Amino acid sequence: MQASQIAELLDPFLGPPDARRLTPDALARISTYIDLLRRWNARVNLTAIGNEEEIVTRHFGESLFAARHLFPRCPPVSPVLRALEVADLGSGAGFPGIPMKLWAAEISLTLIESNHKKATFLREVTRALTLMNVNIQNVRAESLADIKFDVVTLRAVERFERVLPAAAGLLAQGGRLVLLIGAPQLSQAHTALPTLNWSDPILIPQSKSRVVAIATHQVLEPI
Repeated sequence: MQASQIAELLDPFLGPPDARRLTPDALARISTYIDLLRRWNARVNLTAIGNEEEIVTRHFGESLFAARHLFPRCPPVSPVLRALEVADLGSGAGFPGIPMKLWAAEISLTLIESNHKKATFLREVTRALTLMNVNIQNVRAESLADIKFDVVTLRAVERFERVLPAAAGLLAQGGRLVLLIGAPQLSQAHTALPTLNWSDPILIPQSKSRVVAIATHQVLEPI
């Protein structure tokens, strides 16, 4: 797919015309990503969506919409600043983690995927897109309980309610849990994780019920 067509399809997800847009390099990488996804999907069940335009809007659009709210500006490059540690739990075909990395190259990204074939695909995508500071963990989230992240994302995972506590367990103090879900799942999330501070959900463009839900792991006050 041509970069110009990708950019046009993504426009509704990236805000008003004067808002930040993807670089030509990022658009070219998305084109490469789509080609890889369609080729691998013939052998590995990565997505049920086969149409390129729908792949752009449903997968990349939704992921980048979340990225725009999480990382609205490019911070100045400084050796003093620590890169934000971001984990994408149940990464599957790499959404939303890899599009977030294309939007905010400065983050340190960990893709957590227990399925071996899908993890192999993620390694191939990372190599093909020449992405730096990306760590792929072919394990279950519970095995990473000692590692904490500033942001943990979750999208389209099986056993949603069972995975939520594992996702919250990966959060550092003050960290943010980001769910890309259907609105009916919000009550499940609130019930499963009542101690997190939930912001108002944000409706995803071109969707009647898909939202970005963000919860913060509150900082404990010293006694």
